[in-house]
Amino acid sequence: MTTRPLFQPAWWLPGGHLQTLAAKYLHPRYQGSLSSEWLPLADGDELELCWSQNLNADYQGPLVVLLHGLAGNRHSHYVQGMFAAFERLNWPVVLLHFRGCGSRPNQLPRAYHSGDTDDLRYLLAQLQQRFPGVQLLAVGFSLGGNVLMKFCGEEGNNNPLTAAVAVCAPLALASSAKRINQGFSKLYQRYLLRQLKQSALQKLQRFDDFPIPLTHQTVKRMHSIEAFDNGFTAPLHGFLDAADYYRQASGRQFLPAIRVPSLIIHAKDDPFLAPDVVPHQAELPDLVRHETWPSGGHVGFVSGRNPLKPVFWLNQRIPLFFQEVLQR
Repeated sequence: MTTRPLFQPAWWLPGGHLQTLAAKYLHPRYQGSLSSEWLPLADGDELELCWSQNLNADYQGPLVVLLHGLAGNRHSHYVQGMFAAFERLNWPVVLLHFRGCGSRPNQLPRAYHSGDTDDLRYLLAQLQQRFPGVQLLAVGFSLGGNVLMKFCGEEGNNNPLTAAVAVCAPLALASSAKRINQGFSKLYQRYLLRQLKQSALQKLQRFDDFPIPLTHQTVKRMHSIEAFDNGFTAPLHGFLDAADYYRQASGRQFLPAIRVPSLIIHAKDDPFLAPDVVPHQAELPDLVRHETWPSGGHVGFVSGRNPLKPVFWLNQRIPLFFQEVLQR
């Protein structure tokens, strides 16, 4: 492997909070056109896919699959950045919206969660069937990164992906849920929780026969992501409680089984994540590279000397890793 490109945080954005917020509010919007496709699922639900290009069945080349974070979608700054970054290489990109995160509500009471790999597995199989000559690459951000690493570990030698990248993935879910419920990080939790609760309340209103005993007042009293997971996410998706969900879904335990070139990126000052999301080198296979940077925040990684010209390092680092893998 080649020497990794260094991340030098912008001098005018010291610390994880400024890195996190600057990336969200300073990142330019993607100027290209995107098209939506609704992929039907066997259980009667559907997934919204967002495409950067229309591909013919005989397409042979890279296809980048994006997995967004908690409450993310096509408008998330990091998704916009990936569409633009890979457009410069003329590589097609498809974003998988997790259930309920697309432009309309999903059709079932269930939602999505950090360990939900089945929909990704189905999508990749569909893409392989449509485009037999394609090289599938995947990037997951935050929750999507945990899903991706868990999937790669589950698949082992049968992985349809050529390479994978996980950015700021909460690979230890229990401690990360506690981390975001501390100090200034509670502001991020409040922002995410507002969207999660709104979606849950809409589901309660739409489905008279909701599969778990839950009331509007119970949802409104959930004041942390851990409480929300304990009362909504876990029981709705077959887990005993939040602790059981976190134990089964945390991606770190799946890392030793990964058999495709993978890159995991974290920042030590990430205000969303606990320190134990960072794996020890001894638990990683040879094909998995881990980069932990002193700064970068949560899906931030903003560099550049001029505050009027910020540089979004992830938009350079991720394509470079994939190019390196494909050139071997």
